[in-house]
Amino acid sequence: MPLEAPPPEVLPVAAAEHSGRAISLILLLVSVSFAVAGQITLKWAMDRIGRIGSAQVSEAGDTLLRAAREPRLWLGLFLFGVSALFWLVVLSRVDLSIAYPMVGISYILIVLFARVFLNEDVPSLRWIGVVVVALGIAIIGLSFKRT
Repeated sequence: MPLEAPPPEVLPVAAAEHSGRAISLILLLVSVSFAVAGQITLKWAMDRIGRIGSAQVSEAGDTLLRAAREPRLWLGLFLFGVSALFWLVVLSRVDLSIAYPMVGISYILIVLFARVFLNEDVPSLRWIGVVVVALGIAIIGLSFKRT
């Protein structure tokens, strides 16, 4: 039985659909990357600023003033804003039931970067949770290819 090539008018549509999915995935990963960078930067800023939530009103006001003057805080908020802009583009292209669970990639990256860059202690049980999240994202990713 000879193999038949699809008609030429079908090929550009299939290629365009594949390309569109790849671009959507890249946009989603860019959005997640900016969000992760924002989280790490905000944590870095808050480690420098100190704990918020003092019982003393004057101390809370002082902490808020320090926060307002901390460039890392503003950088983190800016990174979140950029992430939100990319997220809006993603939402215009991808079903929310696919896009939002893929944000789980940020959970994996946050734990990894918190360990590497912020020297946070990450116990084994937390790493197991990261693996479970990664498996869930992989399953969702497989469904993305089929839709």
